[in-house]
Amino acid sequence: MRVRMTDGRTLVGLFLCTDRDCNVILGSAQEFLKPSDSFSQGEPRVLGLAMIPGHHVVSIEVESESLLSA
Repeated sequence: MRVRMTDGRTLVGLFLCTDRDCNVILGSAQEFLKPSDSFSQGEPRVLGLAMIPGHHVVSIEVESESLLSA
């Protein structure tokens, strides 16, 4: 799953669960900074298990490359 957040960051990882407050838990998550950041040219930051508060979620989409490799 690809989750875009209100601060411009994007997290990509395995969808594990959500709750009634729309908080999202991703496993094996990686963080990608917004394109305008000077660090965005480097490697993504590995987070592992990540919880994204529902009020920070802008969009959630399926990562199609992951489906092809599975």
